Amino acid sequence: MADLKALAESIVGLTLLEAQELKTILKDEYGIEPAAGGAVMVAAAGGDAGGAAEEEKTEFDVILKSAGASKINVIKEVRAITGLGLKEAKELVEAGGKAVKEGVSKEEAEEVKGKLEAAGAEVEVK
Repeated sequence: MADLKALAESIVGLTLLEAQELKTILKDEYGIEPAAGGAVMVAAAGGDAGGAAEEEKTEFDVILKSAGASKINVIKEVRAITGLGLKEAKELVEAGGKAVKEGVSKEEAEEVKGKLEAAGAEVEVK
């Protein structure tokens, strides 16, 4: 038990660079990849025979299709959601078809979609 506690303390004390290196080692040498939410997943060894069930999607992208009639309100909301500056948020909104948030949970994606739609935007979650 003490060994596990020491291991946990070592992991918690890693710098971002060390954590990235640990991730690479686990993936390359042991076939273990971190899953969404911090859980650990073992990579499948060999091909799939077609019998495995398809994994449920856990990461979603929120795509701004168009700003609609209230472009200024949408720009304000994009700034609040992303933390972008005014110029960057305006460019993202005017470009259309760009991701506002990527790789987020379903709940967060729906929340962001709701905020953007309330501001007048047309939004898609993929």
